[in-house]
Formats: sequence, structure tokens, C-alpha cells
Amino acid sequence: MNNILKYKIIIIIQVVLLTGLPAFSLELDMSVDEEIKKKYNTSQLENDVLPQLPEKLKTSTPNSNTTQAPPKTLPTFTNTTAPVITKPDKKNAIKISKWTKFQVKSNQLISDWSKEGSSISFTTTSPVYKKNITIPSGTILMGEVIDTHRPQITGNGGLIVLKVTSITYNGKTYSTEAKITKANSKKIFFNKIKGERRYWKNVAEQVDKGEKFYNKTKNISSKMADNPILIILSPVPTVVGIAGYTLTTATAPVFAIFDKGGNISIPAGKPFEIKLLESTYVY
Repeated sequence: MNNILKYKIIIIIQVVLLTGLPAFSLELDMSVDEEIKKKYNTSQLENDVLPQLPEKLKTSTPNSNTTQAPPKTLPTFTNTTAPVITKPDKKNAIKISKWTKFQVKSNQLISDWSKEGSSISFTTTSPVYKKNITIPSGTILMGEVIDTHRPQITGNGGLIVLKVTSITYNGKTYSTEAKITKANSKKIFFNKIKGERRYWKNVAEQVDKGEKFYNKTKNISSKMADNPILIILSPVPTVVGIAGYTLTTATAPVFAIFDKGGNISIPAGKPFEIKLLESTYVY
């Protein structure tokens, strides 16, 4: 019975402690809070008591309702800048008459590897004197490749067709229409720079091969004629050589079809001639 009574007493004590402790804690907390309110202004507690953080360490919270506006213009990236064409008033402009010729040099390699639409430029090497105007040496003329192809079979050479479209004078660029009349000091026609057409040259090369073969067989026949044993057979190589030469000559026009023509490759700095197809107006 004593043990049962002890257990009951222990349980009652635990219940009292468990129910009374929160109340005690609450009273303690409230008393502490009252003491703080007497000594400090709790609305200014953070500013008056806590040390101030340096401005660099303060962080601001972004407003979730605001968004960064996109830039008004997006950046563009270009490799080359096209010249700005000035349109002069013909009444007040100076006229460079049709058929005016410019002696120029190329500013880049010109070849049949050039792509259609690629830009070209030339620099004048001597001044051009006209009424009311002098176009000085060093003037830039620009244009583009309008047609091109590599050497072709049948002995056809490469091709490149150029078109001059603008001239820069007195710091401004004006549209013009001109063609190439000389390339690398050689006259060209219809504005076409063409590689060497080699069909007949290829035919001649085939014939030369037959002739060389014939000469070799003739030499063999001559050596055999000096030998008493082989003298009877000495005409045979010559006969074979004649047959080979005849066959090669007859088939040369056919085989020459499968050979290509010459390339176009004009280094930078070579002389050209440009002629205006229409009058050009500048300031």
C-alpha cells in the first residue's frame, strides 16, 4: 500500500509541475517584457540599441512587381559597313561625263575563285581633268562581282564579270555605272575577264605527244639498223611510231574536250581601266 501511495504522490507532483510550469514561464516572460519597456522605446529598439551596419553591407530586397525594361535598340554586329550613297541634285551638281576613263589599280586579288556578290575596290593612279572638276589620284571606285565561274572542260577558261557601282569624291560616295575595259593592262570586251581558252592548245599538246612518241621509235629503228642481227627488224619501231602519231593526231580533238582552260588570278596592285557608262554627278 505504501508503494501505491508513493506512486500516486509522484504522479500528482508531475501533473502539478507540468501544468504550473507554463504559467510560471509566462509570468517570467511578461515581467521581463515589462522591464524592457520601462528602459527602452521598443518601437526604436533596433535603431537605438543595435549597432548600425555599414552601408556596403546593407542589402535591398528587389521589388517583385518591377521588371527591367529592355533596351530600346539592340546591338548589331557587322563585318563591313556599306558606303552611304549621296544623291546629288543634278541642277547644282558637277557632271562627270559619260565615257570618262579612269586609270586605276586593284585593291585585292581578283580571281575566278571570287564569289558572286562580293565587293571589289579600285584606286585611281592618275588624276582625271574635266570641265569644272578634277578627280585626283587616290580616288576610290567600288563595285561587285556579278558573275563568275571556274575553268571548264572543252578548254573553256575561268570567268569573272565586274560592275563598278560607286565613286568616292570629296569625302562623299556617289552612285555610278561603269565597266572594266582593261584588266592587268590587257583589253577585255563586254566587261568579262576571261581565262585563257585552251582547246586548240590542248589539241596541239596531244599532237606533240604523238610526235614525241614517233621520234622515240625512229631513234630505236636507227640503233637497230646499226646492229647486223637486228637490222631486219629495224623498220618495225618506225612503223609503230607512225601509227601512234597518226592515231594521236586523229583523236587529239576528242581528248582535248576533257581538258580545262586557264585560270584567272590577278594580284592586288595590277593596273585596270574603268570607263563610265553613264554620266555621274558629284558635289
